[in-house]
Amino acid sequence: MLDSLFGLFSTDLAIDLGTANTVVYVRKQGIVVNEPSVVAIAKQDGTQRVLAVGEAAKNMLGKTPGNIVAIRPMRDGVIADFTVTEAMLKYFIQKIHNRRHFVRSRMIISVPAGITNVERKAVREAAENAGVREVWLIEQPMAAAIGAGLPVREARGNMIVDIGGGTTDVAVVSMAGMVTNVTLRVAGDKMDEAIINYVRRHHNMLIGERTAELIKIRLGSVWPQTESGELPPMDMKGRDLITGVPKSIELTMPEVREALADCARSILGAVKETLEKTPPELAGDISERGIVLAGGGAMLRGLDTLLREEIGIPAFVAEAPLLAVVKGAGMVLEDLDGYRQILLEN
Repeated sequence: MLDSLFGLFSTDLAIDLGTANTVVYVRKQGIVVNEPSVVAIAKQDGTQRVLAVGEAAKNMLGKTPGNIVAIRPMRDGVIADFTVTEAMLKYFIQKIHNRRHFVRSRMIISVPAGITNVERKAVREAAENAGVREVWLIEQPMAAAIGAGLPVREARGNMIVDIGGGTTDVAVVSMAGMVTNVTLRVAGDKMDEAIINYVRRHHNMLIGERTAELIKIRLGSVWPQTESGELPPMDMKGRDLITGVPKSIELTMPEVREALADCARSILGAVKETLEKTPPELAGDISERGIVLAGGGAMLRGLDTLLREEIGIPAFVAEAPLLAVVKGAGMVLEDLDGYRQILLEN
């Protein structure tokens, strides 16, 4: 009786709780929140106070005084800071509910395929402590496959490569289950790190995370572009490691491609490993239907070409790849009875 009463007032949610971004889908409304997974905390007299969440907090990264820290509570696709993740979830839930504290939602949260039982429990507890009355978990590659429009409930092999901020999930899906999968801790964050290290080694200059991310978005590629596709060099600023003073350099597209080469090889290796573990009949389906790329990393120029040339199987980028996971989780939320077997057991 009480549960059905809560149901009258609740707003059910599907959340892609990502390392880089948190995207929220509200049942019968669609996507309502898409903000960075960043929380700014003010520390004073042994207490902590949340100053900002999302875009406002991201703008503070690397620019805060000593008593304020901008934290990314998710690392490698899982919770790195439980208390801050809980505060972030609470903020987004209250934002959606217009701060009506009596509303207790039901929620589907996407998690990496390689998540441990301990990490799974931490996600559930963070959501429950944030005021959610019922929590279901869905594996990110499964959600991405559904969001990309793949027929996951049919007896056919579908291959999805979901490249997020913290993890890359490669999976073969058939009959509403994952037949085989590989989770790699190489994704958007590691790409930013690779660019920072490249600039340090080759230009003796230190740049921040936000600058590295901007370079990746503007110049990132993993396959040589045609002459018309090569973008002009980008001016970037940082700190000279020798003199210690600010300086500016130009970074070219081939340099960024060289910086990202190891990350690209790791993703390629994960795809090959997954295909090697795939039963022959399903492998035949994949060779015919191709590989679908989702997540923010799918937007990296030339990644589909790299897979196609190195493996010999067609590769396609999903429509709106950044939103594939949350769209899939949202579709499950809208049809819980039809998709219940896909959800992870409590």
